[in-house]
Amino acid sequence: MFRVISRIADAEHQSPAPVTDQVLLPFDVRQKGRFRTQSAQGHDVGVFLERGEVLQSGDHLLTECGQRFAVVAEQEAVIEATCSDWQVFARACYHMGNRHVPMQIGERWLRFQPDHVLQEMLELLGMTCCAMTAEFSPENGAYHGRGGHSHGHSHSHQHSHQNHSHAHHHSHGEHQHEEHSH
Repeated sequence: MFRVISRIADAEHQSPAPVTDQVLLPFDVRQKGRFRTQSAQGHDVGVFLERGEVLQSGDHLLTECGQRFAVVAEQEAVIEATCSDWQVFARACYHMGNRHVPMQIGERWLRFQPDHVLQEMLELLGMTCCAMTAEFSPENGAYHGRGGHSHGHSHSHQHSHQNHSHAHHHSHGEHQHEEHSH
């Protein structure tokens, strides 16, 4: 079994290196840090990565022995919602984001995993929904990979500028935000 120990994000835009094989993965697997799969050529591949990193199509997985496996996003069942009105689209994105739904966003279209309640909500907002099979590569989120925060913990920042300090606290378990100024 090939043991994957690191990920090279968006390897297609970096120096080309020989690829051993490909792994075709649906979104539900690409968001896991540890899993076992088979490559396109039938190799057993064990993935052991830091949790919280979502694999994207074009990433390369590097094994202990220096082999590379290219990640390919598998075609899967999705709902694609479209409209021609930017205001309708903005409202739809707001309401989907407010529900913390993984979604892929394009120009006046968005994709999400099948959910009849979300589909009905978007249709009521004026979006046209269509079930299809397509690659699903949702947004990673505003704080992903930027030293930001994730759900389930609290943190604070202390900034000082002359006699001014600012503390900002998050508690995403309860979705509370609190700001203090002195």
